[in-house]
Amino acid sequence: MAFSYMPGFGNDFETETLPGSLPQGRNSPQRPAYGLYAEQLSGSPFTAPHGTNERSWLYRIRPSVRHTGRFKGANYPLWKTAPNIGDHELALGQYRWSPVPMPSEPTDFISGMRTMTTAGDAVGQSGMAAHVYVANRSMVDDHFFNADGELMIVPQVGALRFVTEMGVIELRPGEIAVLPRGLVFKVELADKEARGYVCENYGAKFTMPDRGPIGANCLANPRDFKTPCAWFEEKETPCRLIVKWCGTFHVTELGHSPLDVVAWHGNYAPYKYDLATFSPVGAILFDHPDPSIFTVLTAPSGEEGTANVDFVIFPPRWLVAENTFRPPWYHRNIMSEFMGLVHGQYDAKEEGFVPGGISLHNQMLAHGPDASGFEKATRADLKPVKLDNTMAFMFETRFPQMLTRYAAELDTLQDNYIDCWADLKKRFNGTPEGDWS
Repeated sequence: MAFSYMPGFGNDFETETLPGSLPQGRNSPQRPAYGLYAEQLSGSPFTAPHGTNERSWLYRIRPSVRHTGRFKGANYPLWKTAPNIGDHELALGQYRWSPVPMPSEPTDFISGMRTMTTAGDAVGQSGMAAHVYVANRSMVDDHFFNADGELMIVPQVGALRFVTEMGVIELRPGEIAVLPRGLVFKVELADKEARGYVCENYGAKFTMPDRGPIGANCLANPRDFKTPCAWFEEKETPCRLIVKWCGTFHVTELGHSPLDVVAWHGNYAPYKYDLATFSPVGAILFDHPDPSIFTVLTAPSGEEGTANVDFVIFPPRWLVAENTFRPPWYHRNIMSEFMGLVHGQYDAKEEGFVPGGISLHNQMLAHGPDASGFEKATRADLKPVKLDNTMAFMFETRFPQMLTRYAAELDTLQDNYIDCWADLKKRFNGTPEGDWS
């Protein structure tokens, strides 16, 4: 079955599966067509300013009060929530991991979530968590919603199908999806197994960054974001709904599928984005700008210009700057950087940082190109070069990212990562030329 999408970012969409199922000129008619129930899903306070007010009206077979019963506790011990401080003995440092191994036992998207870092406070609706998911089984009759934050999914291995109450998103490596807080969904695997990264954003929702002097075009363009058209499931068989709320998990039994929205309209909805449509900008003479020019989406904080979370990518692009050290420079940063690699090589770390891998550089911890990358860049013939077959990304946050015990004790933690800078030589010898021997 082919699923359809509507283009645009933050639009007020409307979509229906049955003709006339979407009311016109009103939101809550006395008797909605087809015997449906009208229900509002709010993603912001009612009195939020117009530019940030988000809500959608859903017209469904049963209201959501019928999609919950008595809850009981559920246990997902590897999915952690901020604050999660001091549950391991690993000292502060710059860290890198090889890919998280695929599971051998049956594992779906929710049970396969492994939290690497947490930051901020979910109850206070600030900060984020960075996860890796691994899965080898579809969710058939299990469904999920997250009351703690929205989820950004970055696949690395295997295509996924997010079957949500507002439509279906098919997602492959090289694309991302964002699922709003409170949205009910299940995840089906299109391939035998899957792995990828997830940013759980506790704070203000992701939005497009202001382009400033760049102007109206380039970076991520609004028309390239795709929101699914309505789709519903009328299934009268036993199902479950799992809820994440304030870091705890709860499950309720249902006699039917909760994915029963026949029509909807509004601006609070899931969407996907193809990272290949990102139009990078950069220096065309010398030096290079800050990596913020590669921001796809940002979740703002209360402090202007300081993000709760930034989602930044390093896509294929041309390097043309003259008399310039072209890889990322060495730096220390007020932001904390969780980095992953979807495919290819990252130009500053050609060895050790592999697809599916992770690095973490926390607040004010120095990082930059490894010794071999430095040598290569300082001796390169500075002709135009295209970086191709690469897609790295960062979840960058204003908060320190706290490692989980799972991450600290993971077998794929590279104990020798710090050694990648050990061969950087002292080149100062008191002369303007320095010692480049």
